[in-house]
Amino acid sequence: MGVAAQFIIMPLLAFALATLLPISREVALGVILVGCCLGGTASNVMTYLAKGDTALSVAVTTVSTLLAPILTPSLILLLAGKWLSVSAASLFWSIVKVVIAPIILGLLVKLLLKKQVEASVQILPLISVIAIVAIVAAVVGLNKEAIAKSGLTIFLIVVVHNGLGLLLGFWFAKLFRLSEPKQRAVSIEVGMQNSGLGAALATAHFSPLAAVPSAIFSVWHNISGPIIATYFRKKSETQETGDPNIPI
Repeated sequence: MGVAAQFIIMPLLAFALATLLPISREVALGVILVGCCLGGTASNVMTYLAKGDTALSVAVTTVSTLLAPILTPSLILLLAGKWLSVSAASLFWSIVKVVIAPIILGLLVKLLLKKQVEASVQILPLISVIAIVAIVAAVVGLNKEAIAKSGLTIFLIVVVHNGLGLLLGFWFAKLFRLSEPKQRAVSIEVGMQNSGLGAALATAHFSPLAAVPSAIFSVWHNISGPIIATYFRKKSETQETGDPNIPI
């Protein structure tokens, strides 16, 4: 159910925003790209901090990752084909290279070099942060003029996209009467995207400008994620202690 929500809610929200708002076709494509990507890996950490169902979050991320090479290109072709020519086959291989191949390589390295991996595991989050910062900086550097002209509009679109994803993901899970921890997990899984993949696909197959929504999403969902996780955690504390000073 979480996987279905992931690949239905965010792509349709992206298509609605891209269709209804007066933005360039490159930006529209970029919004759809990030909407069609799988959930971000940080969603697992945010779900844990939110006292959500971490096992469900990890399961949704895992299944979404395996399905992404098929579903992401198909959704992009379906929703963005009217703006630009889309090669689903090329996108498929790019996702395999960017998402699946590193996972397989990582598993092999861990299997063959277990001690070295355990010794370096503490610095891996830092490496991930540096990589994200480098991607964002590169995208911003390539699109300085476009961002100066329409950066605020793109930022607002990203905020709305992310916010509605979190909200509709929660309501989707609530509609099916899932437990509250599962509702939190689905909400965060839906709202947080693998925007690094979106930026990589945009840069490789379309235009640098199409990568801007993904770059902004990378920054923003790492702000909104902790905010929603803190809200959910405090809500749990309120339910456990009955403290009226903690907002529900």
